[in-house]
Amino acid sequence: MDVPKTVATALDDRSVAGKRCLEAGAGVGNATAGLLANGADRVYAVTNDRDHARTTRRRVGEVDDSTAGDRLAVLEADLRAVPLPDDSVDVITAHGLCNVLEPAALSAVAKELSRVAAPGAGLVVDDYDPIPDDAAVGDLFAVENAASELARGRPALTFYPAAFLRRFFAGHGWAFERERTLLEPVPWTESHVAAHADRAVAVAADCPGESGEALAAAARRLAAEIESESVGRMYGLAFRLPV
Repeated sequence: MDVPKTVATALDDRSVAGKRCLEAGAGVGNATAGLLANGADRVYAVTNDRDHARTTRRRVGEVDDSTAGDRLAVLEADLRAVPLPDDSVDVITAHGLCNVLEPAALSAVAKELSRVAAPGAGLVVDDYDPIPDDAAVGDLFAVENAASELARGRPALTFYPAAFLRRFFAGHGWAFERERTLLEPVPWTESHVAAHADRAVAVAADCPGESGEALAAAARRLAAEIESESVGRMYGLAFRLPV
C-alpha cells in the first residue's frame, strides 16, 4: 500500500499513532494509506462514491500488515452528514477534497468535520491554489465547470487559495498551525488530463441543446492538445481544534 509523497509530507509532522482518524472524501484512499502506515488505531474513510469505496478497501487489502483491514471502516456517506458521533475522531484529513466542493457544500462539510472532531483534534487540509491564468489545463477545467454549471447548476471545481482556507477553517473554530508546499509545479499527467476531459464529456451529455456537444468537443480537443502540463501549487495546511 504505497503512500504518495504528498500525503507522507502532509502527515510527517502530525501525531497519528494510536489515534482515531477520519479521511474526509476517501478518493482512492491516499490519505487512508498514509494514516494506516503512520499507526492510526482506527481510520474512517468516508466517500459517497461506491467505486472509490471499493478501491480503498481493495488497496488496504493488498497491504502486508494483517491488522490494516481491521483498523479501517469505509463509510459510504455524504460528508454533509457524517455517520459518526460528536467528538469521535482525533485526526481529520481532507486530501484534495475542497476543490470539488462549491462554497455552500464546503461550509456544510466544514461544520460536520468540526462536529465529529474531539477537543484537541488535528485537521490536515491539502489542496490546490487557483490555476494560473496562462495554464492550458485551466481552459480544460473551465470547460468542465461550464458543463457542470449548465447541467447541474454548480461548478465541478473550485480552487481555493491557501490563505482563504486558512481564514475559512479559523472561522469554524480551528486554530491554524502551519502551511507547507507539497508540489510546485503540480504535474497534471496525461491520465489526469484525460480523466477531467472524460468527466466534462459525461456531464456535457446532460446539457441542453447543442451546448453539450460543443462543450464535449472542446474538452476532447483540449485534452489532445494539452496531453500533460506541470503548473500551479499544491499546499498543505494543518489546524488544531482548541481544547
